[in-house]
Amino acid sequence: MDNQAQRSLGTKLKIGATTAKVVAGLTSIGGLELSADTIDVTTLDSDGGYREFIAGFKDGGDVSLEGYFYGDTGQMELYNLFESGNTESFKIEFPEAFGVSWAFKGVVTGFGTSAALEDPVGFSCTIKVSGKPTLSTSAKGGNETGGGETPDEKAVG
Repeated sequence: MDNQAQRSLGTKLKIGATTAKVVAGLTSIGGLELSADTIDVTTLDSDGGYREFIAGFKDGGDVSLEGYFYGDTGQMELYNLFESGNTESFKIEFPEAFGVSWAFKGVVTGFGTSAALEDPVGFSCTIKVSGKPTLSTSAKGGNETGGGETPDEKAVG
């Protein structure tokens, strides 16, 4: 079987739906870590003495960012969103050859900078996903599935 692994180099985080701002200087984009609550529906009639569950609410989790801080437009937009508390559209675009992206709305819940003697000035940020995120593949990536947001994108799930 051929190895289909792709490098992360070229992955971007964009802020905004219409005139997207790219966040520069990122060294790491963590998340989305989807999870679902469960609801216990065990009754006295449940088979074999095992608990039974159904799916509850889903959570898109948090997206963590790390990078080098130099106050570019995207980094400052993250700070401004933290201060305002507004929900905004975000998109994580993996390298073009991979052709996959996440689109989601989120609230910036953390923003920080750091300075150490032997390191470049750094920053970190946390975005809480609000609502349902969408995982999409483009025709360029070659793995098309599901419905889509645009003619060139197909949503997964």
